[in-house]
Amino acid sequence: MSTEFIIGLAGQAVYLALEASAPMLILGLVVGLIISIFQATTQIQEQTLAFVPKIVAVMLALLIFGPWIITKMMDFTSQILGNLYMYIG
Repeated sequence: MSTEFIIGLAGQAVYLALEASAPMLILGLVVGLIISIFQATTQIQEQTLAFVPKIVAVMLALLIFGPWIITKMMDFTSQILGNLYMYIG
């Protein structure tokens, strides 16, 4: 195994991690922005108000995007295990 190969494989793993976490992060960001605008408009400055909607949004994103994330991770894992002979030696 060459250094370039290992760096490429690590890059693929990092890209997969970013791709798998993106739906939850984006939805949490959007819900947080909406709650912040609501708080600024109504002048309610309660810090804990944003936590529950964000948690619910992230859980909904996990339910919606969960099968897609699992498929992406299983494809990557099968690619790694299918080409295992390339990594040895």
